[in-house]
Amino acid sequence: MKVAISGYGRMGKLIYSMLKAEGKHHVSAVIDPFCTSGEVTHRSVSEITDSAADVIIDFSAPSAMEENIRRYIELGIPAVIGTTGFSFTPPSSLKAGIIISGNFSIGVSLFIALVKKAGELLNSVPDYDAAITETHHRNKADSPSGTALMAANALMSVLERKTELVIGNTEGKIKANQLQISSLRVGSVPGEHSLILDSDADTIAITHTARNRNGFASGAIKAAEWITAQKPGLYTMDDFIADLGGFA
Repeated sequence: MKVAISGYGRMGKLIYSMLKAEGKHHVSAVIDPFCTSGEVTHRSVSEITDSAADVIIDFSAPSAMEENIRRYIELGIPAVIGTTGFSFTPPSSLKAGIIISGNFSIGVSLFIALVKKAGELLNSVPDYDAAITETHHRNKADSPSGTALMAANALMSVLERKTELVIGNTEGKIKANQLQISSLRVGSVPGEHSLILDSDADTIAITHTARNRNGFASGAIKAAEWITAQKPGLYTMDDFIADLGGFA
């Protein structure tokens, strides 16, 4: 399978190294407008043709994502989009599959499933309040993280008493119906996300801690293998996990 990588930052370089080490697929193009590394073959996705790749894995800057995705749609090339911090409204019809996720780690998907299950249980346990915290390296561009938003949406989809999202620090009290996401940026932390459940009697924490970025990169490669076999359309990590058997 010919794989193009768009965005040659930390994730792009790790995915490149993994693909080279595994030897299953051929890296046919590396696209980055700024990186001077010798692995970069193109400066823009506009230079890519429909024969350049069987799939594109994109971790480029949020500001470039809408233009990039429209180019992939135009070419009919399946794509894995791992960048967060952008919004995009897809056209009514696509010529290839596109999977978009704030996090392609299988471990994070399990964490999200646990968050959702906890939310279901909390409907019958009113004594516990809930909040989400996330910590990342100081160079992360977006806040809160895409994974934190995924966790919040998963929780609010089932926990009836949380109906409003509060992002960042607040001045004064928050309302009982509000779910707060607190973000911290420090050092070189790859990523840590927690669901905090607190009552007068005790505190419960469900936490996913990434030791490195290998889980993210490996999941993105698996998603690339998967999306090439799907019908044209827009997919999420839930679709991918369900096809693997899910966490039910």
